[in-house]
Amino acid sequence: MKIIFIHSTGAQRTFSLTRTGSIVLASAFFVIIAAGGFVLGGHVPQTSAGTEAVAQWRAKLGAQQDQVKQIKRRREAQNAAIGRQLAQMQARLLRMEAMGARMAQVAELPAGEFDFNLPPALGGPADVNEHALSWQDLSLELSQLASQIKRRELELEILGGVISDEETGEMSLVRGRPVTWGWLSSPYGQRVDPISGQTAWHAGVDFAGHEGSAVIAVASGVVTFAGERSGYGQLVEVSHPNGYMTRYAHHKSLSVQVGDVVKKGETLGLMGSSGRSTGPHVHFEVLKSGRNMDPANYVTSRY
Repeated sequence: MKIIFIHSTGAQRTFSLTRTGSIVLASAFFVIIAAGGFVLGGHVPQTSAGTEAVAQWRAKLGAQQDQVKQIKRRREAQNAAIGRQLAQMQARLLRMEAMGARMAQVAELPAGEFDFNLPPALGGPADVNEHALSWQDLSLELSQLASQIKRRELELEILGGVISDEETGEMSLVRGRPVTWGWLSSPYGQRVDPISGQTAWHAGVDFAGHEGSAVIAVASGVVTFAGERSGYGQLVEVSHPNGYMTRYAHHKSLSVQVGDVVKKGETLGLMGSSGRSTGPHVHFEVLKSGRNMDPANYVTSRY
């Protein structure tokens, strides 16, 4: 292979290359071209139009992500609101079931005629136009149902009070001591808290006694709560006619459960020191329409 160089003056110079030299020279030429293309390609800046398009897509993606987060937060808030509403309705229904069972027993209705533990029998032909409820429709239905339950609860409570007054008389009156044996260890009202040592309000009276002694109902009624509650330990709540409710706290163990119909003097549990307590006693409260009353006005026996 021959290579001819022409000088600017017109003089010529010829070089002869062997086959191997020609191959080496050609390879070097292609390597130089490829390297130059790579360098040029890697350093060519993007056009302004391309940069602007990328920025716009990134902005749209960020906005969509924000929208997804907002929708998720709204859905979580809706779920929480519906959950709270359902919990309130379940509590009211539980109370209504207990009151209904009590009235059925007081009225001496035939056994099994009204079983409040079973769902009502329902049915009917399918609607060809049926469809799933929207969130708005579901919320409206729940609100209407909650209002109906509240009205029925009030009506049932009034009816229960009438039946109880007629059938049970003195047995349903909140009166007496919540223990078969014991002594008053702390009165109702302002006192020095036995645990914190600071002045605090005491919403009930305390009867101290021996661990395991009986805690009894001061009036006939329906057990509407039986279990653990913060501060109270093992607690029993009994609902009575005319808006009264009594509380018995700090049990060692319970002898009743929610829905039980209890009579005056019936054992609710055994005295203990569960919850916020310094020793075996029963913390006794009397409530009228949800407001705490002084139990001393209802405890007529000497102590």
